[in-house]
Amino acid sequence: MTADLIHILLIEDNLAEARLLQEFLKEASFNEFSLVHVKRLSEALDAIDEDFSTPCLYNLILLDLTLPDSQGLESLKPLMARAPCLPIVVLTNTNDEQLAIEAVRKGAQDYLVKRQINPQLLVRSIRYAIERKEYLETLRAVNKSLKNRVEERTAELVKAKEVNQFKSEFVSILSHDIRNPLNAILLAAGLLKNSDDRLDPDKKFAHYQMIRSAVKNMSLLLDEASFIGKADSGKLNCELIEIDLVAFCHAIVEEIQLTATQNNIDIIFNIQGDRINILSDEKLLHHILTNLLGNAVKYSLSNSTVIFDLIYQHKTVILRIKDSGIGIPIQEQKQLFEPFHRASNVGNISGTGLGLAIVKKCVEVHGGEISLQSQEGVGSTFTVTLPLLKN
Repeated sequence: MTADLIHILLIEDNLAEARLLQEFLKEASFNEFSLVHVKRLSEALDAIDEDFSTPCLYNLILLDLTLPDSQGLESLKPLMARAPCLPIVVLTNTNDEQLAIEAVRKGAQDYLVKRQINPQLLVRSIRYAIERKEYLETLRAVNKSLKNRVEERTAELVKAKEVNQFKSEFVSILSHDIRNPLNAILLAAGLLKNSDDRLDPDKKFAHYQMIRSAVKNMSLLLDEASFIGKADSGKLNCELIEIDLVAFCHAIVEEIQLTATQNNIDIIFNIQGDRINILSDEKLLHHILTNLLGNAVKYSLSNSTVIFDLIYQHKTVILRIKDSGIGIPIQEQKQLFEPFHRASNVGNISGTGLGLAIVKKCVEVHGGEISLQSQEGVGSTFTVTLPLLKN
């Protein structure tokens, strides 16, 4: 295939409609198209190269949902099994929004109603479908690479029989959490392309924000896995700089408040003692506070309050965060700071079980301590005590 020629496999049993689509493609001014037409799904499967080690002969499939040997969305499954990297645009006589959404969920990249197709719409759908499929395949490759890196890092931590159990549990949780942003990206991309002409700028922006947020979540998961590995290998450094702790805490509260507001949760920040600047590692301190305050919000019920106390003492500074959330079963509290451990009552609340392990390592690098008081169904209080280092 040449780089500027788009090869299309059209699966359509109606000769008149097939000729019309071919004429539409001939009118395209921005791309050149080569179209191969077959009438049956079985003929299409034969036309697709079964040898995955060689490049596919086509760039895209145009699929009619009413074929002599296959009906409806069931045609998608064998095509995707034969050529999983090949984008598919569904063609139908039915203007059914639910069918369109279901087609995208099952793997199609776009959905076109035949009587609404014109040359511009057809070419745009083909171009977007190819671009979107390439983007999603890249994300899947990142997902695969990330899982491989997690497995490699976990293997380095295997020092006892218990860690082997942690490994499979961690990969399972992380793979699940990676799949969520991938699904969000697929859904948002599908909505953008299927309803491009009907969405106002604000809705389009919201969908693009959803994609950016999902990519950010995937990056965060990788950072957490990498952080744990670095800490366990003794490569976690503490670079002390002078910090205005009150201003720093205010900034963290404002950052977390964006999420808290969505659930009608108030964060109350209290300061006790004489305010002075301290020496601390800014990045590690950020890990401590965002994890603890973020967890307090995440595990709290709507219309509740999270209390954040900053207490200056003679030789220490105390950071205390109290919530009125689900609490932690008492028999599980000792294991809570171990990597991959999550309380049994978290339900469907997402998480990797790494956050508190990261917090504990950051606190220890500072020469501090962390403690927990919690009652299931009542709430939790985390107290971090750091040595008060001054210039």
